[in-house]
Amino acid sequence: MANQCCQILSLVLSLSVLVFPLSQTGSEKKSPARIVEKEATKALEVDRDQEQRRAFAVSLIISLANEARSYDDQNLSSKVIARAADTLWGADTDAARQLFRRAWEIAEKRDADEATSKSNDGVPSTIVALRKLSGRDLRLEVLNLAARRDRTLAEEFLEKLKEDSKRAAANSENDSSSRSGGDSWSISDSLSKRLQLARRLLDDGDIERSMEFAAPALHKVNVNSILFLSMLRRKRAEAADQKFAFLLDRAEFDSASDANTVSGLSSYVFTPGLYVTFSPEGLARWSQPEEPTAPPNLPAALRNRFFQAAASILLRPQPPANQDFTSSGLVGTSMVINRLLPLFDQYAPDTAVALRSRLKALTSDGPRRGLGNETPLLTQGLQPEETPINALESVQYRLDHANTSRERDRIYTDAAVALASQGDARAQTLADKIDDSDRRGQVRQYVDFQFVQLAIKKKEGLLVVRLALDGQLTHTQRVWAYTQAARLLMTSEGQRAREVLEEATSEARRINQDDPDRVRSLIGIATLFASVDRVRAWEILDEAVKAANATEKFTGESMQLHFSMLMTTSGVKISSVAAEDFSLAGVLRSLAKDDLYRSISFAKSFKEDAPRATAILAIAKSILER
Repeated sequence: MANQCCQILSLVLSLSVLVFPLSQTGSEKKSPARIVEKEATKALEVDRDQEQRRAFAVSLIISLANEARSYDDQNLSSKVIARAADTLWGADTDAARQLFRRAWEIAEKRDADEATSKSNDGVPSTIVALRKLSGRDLRLEVLNLAARRDRTLAEEFLEKLKEDSKRAAANSENDSSSRSGGDSWSISDSLSKRLQLARRLLDDGDIERSMEFAAPALHKVNVNSILFLSMLRRKRAEAADQKFAFLLDRAEFDSASDANTVSGLSSYVFTPGLYVTFSPEGLARWSQPEEPTAPPNLPAALRNRFFQAAASILLRPQPPANQDFTSSGLVGTSMVINRLLPLFDQYAPDTAVALRSRLKALTSDGPRRGLGNETPLLTQGLQPEETPINALESVQYRLDHANTSRERDRIYTDAAVALASQGDARAQTLADKIDDSDRRGQVRQYVDFQFVQLAIKKKEGLLVVRLALDGQLTHTQRVWAYTQAARLLMTSEGQRAREVLEEATSEARRINQDDPDRVRSLIGIATLFASVDRVRAWEILDEAVKAANATEKFTGESMQLHFSMLMTTSGVKISSVAAEDFSLAGVLRSLAKDDLYRSISFAKSFKEDAPRATAILAIAKSILER
């Protein structure tokens, strides 16, 4: 028996010797070296694929830039080439720099044509001036993009503007009838663009570069210099105050300074972001921030220096009417004094007495023309916002002393706006009491949209849906409300969120076919669907393309949605919202990562050059960002 056990043990050992080499051979097939080699090969294939995709993206951008040179619309040509350069920068800096220069050359020629006459597409000179004032002329767009990438290139472009500035200054000096001295909204291109560029750098947090760019342009009071200093003060108060003190000294001893100069200076001291001037006819021009900004806490000495300089300018002898070449004229001067008198009463009462005498002399020849005392711009930014409690308490008293239906409507408007800011339902009741049907509709729309925005801030998705359904809103406002509600409900109530997006789709289809908001709304809906239902997102985008091809007004650019502007006693109320979700570029950057070729096919299906270029650049950017 023992001998039999030994035979069995010997057999087992023999088999184990035979099996061991076989199992060893199997393990060699899965050795670490083989695994590493396989992973390296796979990584190499991924790298090769990514490199091919990047090369494809670069070719897309170059091809688009070449195509843009032949656009009939030179405005669009310059914009597309500049944006192509910005997108290409990280992949091919030299080629991008060449594209920036090409975009600048086109913009330079186009801006020069508009400066001398009406543009070929019939844009009036007043619109051209407003475009430049708001920083939307071509060279500034190229300059902004180039400055983010290459400061040397931006300085090169700014240098090219100097000759234009010199010619503009010479023309201004030769025009003895010019009224632009104190108003200074229409400063030279080089200074205007330099300051607007500096403000954008401030927004990006690049304070040092911003101050360097702005320095050569901070010697005159104008909308750009004051707005820049107001922005700078929030980040470098001491530096901003020093530069403002320098402006005060120059303005006081400059013979060209007038009432509008003082009004501009007051913006820095009391209404940062709100810059108001008045024409000789009493018409107002203003620039205001999206949100009210509190007055800065200036050192008392600097504030007193402002009142000293302001009084010195406002109390200058008024020239005869036929020799008055100031930007404000007699009427504008009286309106600036009227606007600032409450501040003089508070901070410089002795000077206020002299200014009242001056105001009486200016208005003694007859009633003033223009907007008169009723314009909200005489108090905007200087008069505290009416609180809901004060609004309710004063309504009946003010109504009892109102003489006309127009006055009563203004009272109801003020109270409704004040209550709407707190979500008080009585705002709707007061709005509905307004006699004028157009104004009643404007106020009710403003109030209802305020309620929607408050519910969104509180993250009450179902309440937003109900307010959107019941409120007196435009179709676009209702679509925006539905999309924001769907975003809030997406995690907790996914099915309800999808239902809300379908309601938004139905609402978007009610927008007029030639209204670009129809396209934007569909894009906003597709953006939300992209995170939960890609198939439905593509279906909505296909509908958006058809809508875009039915109108020439859709450009594909990101923008804010502006709904209404309401005049109240305390100032102008603007109803607007950011529209990131309604961005064509945003939704395509997301979807292109899943289906590149379908995205390209989608982009090329746009009939108009502008949205097609926006879509192609978005796709290329999504590839290069990986």
